[in-house]
Amino acid sequence: MNTITLQSPFDMHLHLRDGEMLQNVIEYTASCFSAALVMPNLNPPIFDVQSALAYKQRILQASQSKDFEPLMSLYLNENLNKEELQTAKNNGIFILKLYPKGSTTGSENGVSEILSPKILEILEIAQEIGMILSIHGESNGFVLEREVEFHPIFEYLATNFPKLKIIFEHLSDRRSITLVEKYENLFATLTLHHISLNLDNVIGDMLNPHYFCKPILKTKKDQESLLQIALNAHKKFSFGSDSAPHPKINKESKKGAAGIFSAPILLPALAQIFDTHNALENLESFVSLNASQIYNLPRTNKQITLIKKPMQIKEELSGIVPMFAGNTLEWSLA
Repeated sequence: MNTITLQSPFDMHLHLRDGEMLQNVIEYTASCFSAALVMPNLNPPIFDVQSALAYKQRILQASQSKDFEPLMSLYLNENLNKEELQTAKNNGIFILKLYPKGSTTGSENGVSEILSPKILEILEIAQEIGMILSIHGESNGFVLEREVEFHPIFEYLATNFPKLKIIFEHLSDRRSITLVEKYENLFATLTLHHISLNLDNVIGDMLNPHYFCKPILKTKKDQESLLQIALNAHKKFSFGSDSAPHPKINKESKKGAAGIFSAPILLPALAQIFDTHNALENLESFVSLNASQIYNLPRTNKQITLIKKPMQIKEELSGIVPMFAGNTLEWSLA
């Protein structure tokens, strides 16, 4: 097979930033996806509906696309109440994003006590009105164990809020797979980088800060296990890129910003991976059907055709180093 056409691809975890950065990166997503779930960890964060709707308008203006829908989310915080959450739902905002305080970029205002009475009260309301809870599931412990150390929180929430759909964002540890399969209301997203890279790509040779992300890339066994989940288009897992642009200077300086900028290469890179493993027939399920079913999203008529033709990846794009910079992919956009 030398071409494949995907109907209504979804990216269910995306960072677009704001201002000039938003202007520089939005087209990579708007041109290839029907919709994308936009993360709310700006500075200041998207704490309320008014901020979310204003941000959505800035995204739409920057994209100038008639067939792309930014799906907005609210940064979970203790000031949310039933009126605000219902207003959000009425305006098409149905995702609450939980950041444990200090866990990743833009989590300084995150939740320090996840099981506090106030947070549990908010989640009870979210369950009642049919919202979805997306979680950056990491503790503040040893970096390779942070995801697994967070498992008890997922178990508590999945058990005590059985009608609340919960998303285990950017799952990175193979030990988390059985947890997602255990609970009917627990689902997960997988990134391109966690199914195609591992810790060797960061520190196996010379340090590569452009592959530093959170949750960090794990072992080869983890990568291979997650890859199989993606290739089989496991129905509890959907695609979420977690593409996170940072200026080159912030990645290479002492700041060492966490995040991998994958937006410019997502669908060609996925096509290459699925083709290599004789699983192209499952790619549309992974990037479209699963998200449609998990998040109850209507699929659109937008179609993206990919062709088996070399695609050279630039070393730098608007001052940002993309994933696989300088390499050539076997597939490209038609």
